[in-house]
Amino acid sequence: MQGGNTIKLHDKNFKPYLSEEKILQAVDSMAQKINADYKGKCPLIIPVLNGAFMVAADLLKRINIDCEISFTKLSSYSGTSTTGTVKNLIGLGNDVEGRDIILLEDIVDTGITLEKLEIEVEKFNPKSVKVATLLLKPEAYHFRIPLAYVGLEIPNKFIVGYGLDYDGLGRNLKNIYVVTN
Repeated sequence: MQGGNTIKLHDKNFKPYLSEEKILQAVDSMAQKINADYKGKCPLIIPVLNGAFMVAADLLKRINIDCEISFTKLSSYSGTSTTGTVKNLIGLGNDVEGRDIILLEDIVDTGITLEKLEIEVEKFNPKSVKVATLLLKPEAYHFRIPLAYVGLEIPNKFIVGYGLDYDGLGRNLKNIYVVTN
């Protein structure tokens, strides 16, 4: 694991939590299910930036059906906790009306960002909307949206790496780390 040691980002220390191997096994599992569910279809996969860029890259390499990708960017975090307010920073670039949509998240925590995104996407009358997330914090998730593809369930702890950051740092780490202080 990236040195196998604790790392420091800003004022916080983090210890190794999920290895790249374990992460990619979860991505493989999600891709297999998506390939089976969308065989003969061409879903539009919409990763939520910035965090989902790494899972999107690895997932798309494993998708063997026709698909398209378009990115959106929403944010509800400041530091290590959610602000409770979602800012829609970049809108959808593709026409979603009548399309099968897969919203792709790096992590679903409280669900605030996901709820906002799902409401926005539904305004465009898609054929279907499913959610895929690499990580889910079931203890923190309080919304009604079903999650069709979940890579791993994790405890309600703050993590960084593999696209996830702490005030901008840590996204480039190939493993996932959990805060220790």
